[in-house]
Amino acid sequence: MARLAAFDMDGTLLLPTHTLGEATLATLRALLNKQITITFATGRHYLDMQPQIAPLALDAWLITGNGTRIHDSQGRVHYAADLAPDVVEEVIHSCWMTEATLHAFNDAGWYTAEDRPALLDAHRASGFCYQLRDLRTLPAHQVTKLCFIGEHTQLCQLQSRLRAALGERAHLCFSAWECLEVLPLACNKGEALSWLVSSLGLTLNDCMAFGDAMNDQEMLARVGKGYVMGNAMHQLKAALPHLPVIGTSATQSVSHFLNHWLNTPHLTYSPEY
Repeated sequence: MARLAAFDMDGTLLLPTHTLGEATLATLRALLNKQITITFATGRHYLDMQPQIAPLALDAWLITGNGTRIHDSQGRVHYAADLAPDVVEEVIHSCWMTEATLHAFNDAGWYTAEDRPALLDAHRASGFCYQLRDLRTLPAHQVTKLCFIGEHTQLCQLQSRLRAALGERAHLCFSAWECLEVLPLACNKGEALSWLVSSLGLTLNDCMAFGDAMNDQEMLARVGKGYVMGNAMHQLKAALPHLPVIGTSATQSVSHFLNHWLNTPHLTYSPEY
């Protein structure tokens, strides 16, 4: 039996309303009752996650910023990685010939130069919001990650230009169809989870994980049991064709699968879509 379960949030554990369903919450508590460690692994900021998780009284680890930070349930930082300052300077000060908006994150919050209120819809539960600021004034040595938000085709073109400019100095990935992330080198959810399980005296083979986007690829590929959402990006399904697809976030399929795994593992699982 797995000893740790790691969950992506948006598109995986959360409903399309960006909230936890009651069935999902009950299943998470059932896992804890079975002494299975819970880890939320997300691209969201710690300041976005903590207000949502704290009221639920779940003893869970938080991997945030796509692996740039690891916090325990008491809010203590156990691992931190930042972008190289030269990468931050180059991305922020260059002209990338794109309509996508650029966003920067550090431990204090989320910053962008353009007001896009629609982006806040996903953060209503926590109240987390961006601060309007000239990104060129940010201290480059304190930036955890950068991301571009825009139309997917433009982001794919931008990804090629960023790769050519940054080379091996940063890790690029899509955390959503419309969001391209620039992360510290070798920084991803898989690396962060590897660090966490080692510190807990476990191995990745002791873990199960669930995800839907390309920022989940390393985590899903490295754990003992990885599961892909039915609503996952087609690139993720193509990259990990050997992993089972369990259903969609809209139907709380993670909860549906885990209830089967906990209570009727001898029966064949039928995905719920």
